[in-house]
Amino acid sequence: MKMHFLALGALLASTAASADILISNVNGIQADANGNVEHFTGILIGNDGKVKRLLHGEMLKLRDTDVVDGRGQTVMPGLIDAHGHFMELGYAALQLDLTGTSSLADLQGRLKAYAAANPQARWIVGRGWNQELWPVKNFPTAADLDAVVSDRPVVLRRVDGHALVANSTAMRAAGVSASTPAPAGGRVENGLFVDNAMDLIEPKIPQATDAEADAAAAKAQEIMLGFGLTAAGDMGTDPSGWAAMNRAGEAGRLNVRIMSYSFGLDTLKAIALSAPTDWKYGDRLHMGGVKFYADGALGSRGAWLKQPYSDKPDTHGLKFHSDAEMRDITGKAAAMGFQVATHAIGDAANAQAIADYEGLSRQYGTDRRWRIEHAQVVDPIDIPRIAKAGIIASMQPTHQTSDRLMAEKRLGPDRLAGAYAWTTILNSGAKLAFGSDFPVESPNPFPGISAAISRQDLNGQPPGGWRPQESVSLGRALHGFSRGAAYAGFAEDRIGSLDPGMWADFIFVDRDPTKVDPQSLGHTQVLETWVAGKKVWAKSSKGAGAERGL
Repeated sequence: MKMHFLALGALLASTAASADILISNVNGIQADANGNVEHFTGILIGNDGKVKRLLHGEMLKLRDTDVVDGRGQTVMPGLIDAHGHFMELGYAALQLDLTGTSSLADLQGRLKAYAAANPQARWIVGRGWNQELWPVKNFPTAADLDAVVSDRPVVLRRVDGHALVANSTAMRAAGVSASTPAPAGGRVENGLFVDNAMDLIEPKIPQATDAEADAAAAKAQEIMLGFGLTAAGDMGTDPSGWAAMNRAGEAGRLNVRIMSYSFGLDTLKAIALSAPTDWKYGDRLHMGGVKFYADGALGSRGAWLKQPYSDKPDTHGLKFHSDAEMRDITGKAAAMGFQVATHAIGDAANAQAIADYEGLSRQYGTDRRWRIEHAQVVDPIDIPRIAKAGIIASMQPTHQTSDRLMAEKRLGPDRLAGAYAWTTILNSGAKLAFGSDFPVESPNPFPGISAAISRQDLNGQPPGGWRPQESVSLGRALHGFSRGAAYAGFAEDRIGSLDPGMWADFIFVDRDPTKVDPQSLGHTQVLETWVAGKKVWAKSSKGAGAERGL
């Protein structure tokens, strides 16, 4: 058969699936197994959608092969977000967006405009506010929302998902009053519901229909692919989300790979799972873990600290479970064969999670890849225990750039040694996986890579980086968003690199990460995203929107 030469911007016809594909003439970059940058010049893809060979300058003479000329552009493996919230990403894009609100008045203005534009909405639900970005850093209240919308329930979640504010109508609909006590692990004040107290409101919000869930799943995929994410760990899958992911898979519409972690034991019961699933839909979906919470978030002072908050000495934060309760729930999940992932942000919560995993490791060995999600503030005395117990630290670099000023206030200068301590944890021998916690942060992995190597935001602040000794190399940052994230989800034999035998998931980008400064790297644009050797997303010629295919 004559070789076919296809322009980079042209989509392959589905009939070409029977032929091998050679992606040639590219500036290929990936992290090797040791966290060093590896270069390559081409990818030979079999008709099964997997990599047959990675080229390093050699020329191949092949028959029955379609050839795509990469025109020297940079190619990388599809990036992986170790910790995101798939359905929440889609819903957040379809609901009231409060990301980046600059003040309470800005929040109220967006709420007013949304209410006017969506008169049919029975409840107004939004997400993304962060009072730490406002000139007056007080939390919003029910009265603040009532002043704008009082005829319909309004529920607005904080950016971290660990607090919400509800208007009086929503509180009445939920049967909540000023005298309603907060549950253990929660706090209620003036319409603000923190951590476990959100359970007083959220069950009353109308459940999404199947059509709404499918729309959210489709939107989440579109966003991920546009940022070069071909896979993610879904941290806290609920029954509705699991059903939507399976509907997409069964219909052939699932173009990303999802490593799903059940939202606690109740979700496993609801979807009738007693053991991890096999990989489904061409290795697009797998539920292999269970997610638990040890505490809340630093921004809402729900993170559980060993010592009181520096800016609020009357609280240590919120302890979600006693040690015995934590051993019980994680032990049940481990006994069923599931990987356990525990949300722990404060140093007390991290100490509890480490101790819990030490017990599980004594019972099951250290190869079960227990995960601590976030590990934001760890007492330095506890860090050496992480590797010994076989724990993976699943961390989010852009949390550091977003949180640093707030973290300084919450902790004070003397408790920062174990805060966002990527290099210290890595040097202890522990495994690192990187992600974003989307939609808490943008799912775009490139600002995360930039933050990991510079400890600066995209404006180059602070000069020299915040606690720069904790920065990592570019190779290590890429590893965290590829091989490391795959390893954390027991998927390193399928994704995370372009080594032979791996799925041919890769992206074309507009710059070489090895030749630009961190801020420029953070603004990298994805041109095309390929999954299993097929193009599934392309940037439009006008630079906005996307071309969807295959």
